[in-house]
Amino acid sequence: MEFFRIHRVIPFMKHAIVFNIISLITFLLAVIFLAVRGLNLGVDFRGGTVIEIAYAHSADLGGIRTAIDKMNLGEFAVQSFGSANSALIRLPLKEGVSSAQLSERVMTALRADDPSATQQRVEFVGPQVGKELYENGALALLLVSIGIVAYLALRFEWRFAVSAIAANLHDVVIILGFFALFQWEFSLPVLAAVLAVLGYSVNESVVIADRIRENFRKMRKASVPDVINSAITSTLSRTIITHGCTLMMVLSILFFGGETLHYFALALAIGICFGIYSSALVMAALVMWLGVSREDLVKPEKRAGAGIEKILP
Repeated sequence: MEFFRIHRVIPFMKHAIVFNIISLITFLLAVIFLAVRGLNLGVDFRGGTVIEIAYAHSADLGGIRTAIDKMNLGEFAVQSFGSANSALIRLPLKEGVSSAQLSERVMTALRADDPSATQQRVEFVGPQVGKELYENGALALLLVSIGIVAYLALRFEWRFAVSAIAANLHDVVIILGFFALFQWEFSLPVLAAVLAVLGYSVNESVVIADRIRENFRKMRKASVPDVINSAITSTLSRTIITHGCTLMMVLSILFFGGETLHYFALALAIGICFGIYSSALVMAALVMWLGVSREDLVKPEKRAGAGIEKILP
């Protein structure tokens, strides 16, 4: 469904070099920030103490955060767990303090505010477990990337596969660059957001690639840049509506979802914005520069005995 249609074809490919220079500079800055500052890994990856708390009533997550923040234990995470009456607290490793001692200090502080607080369990998550999570997350990112390349190569053509994965990994690196620059906490929910952005960007790339293939069938005398410009322009209405609605939902989570979902939503918001840009302006330009042609997507077929070629639908 289209609520509005853009009738004039916008010459995006005329400015392809400018768009990609901007992308290259942004990408290189993200890489520099990652190399110099690194990611601020959360408790999920560094290891620490996990404490499950239960209350006789709904857990006041804000009150728990305030109480723990006064203890100066470093970066921590508090989230709902299981039911509204339970909360899960993740605390970083503290040199010279055991998990039992740390949990006792936390419970003393929480019971001072609410005597109904009871400790359900306390666990120590070692650095080795965090390292395994980090490595498994990187492996998941690699496998998703390989799957995307294989899918696009089979459905369209290898040029689309290479261009799409380059554009989409560009989005991932930029998200990580933001987290490195501002030292925002990188946790498992953020990793999930990064993987979601990778899939989300692929969807936009597939839509544009499909329209490019369709235009090659319809616009037989048009040049490759004109075909791509028409494809991007014709999908622009759908892009604005779809991604605008998605971004509004993500921003509502960012502003009203609480501290637990804050960085998850922030990573999604950054990824959606750059995903639109890279799919339309980076991926399409790379496809053009790799030399895509009508013959690559629309194969001729000879009719038996007629010697006449026709274009497959």
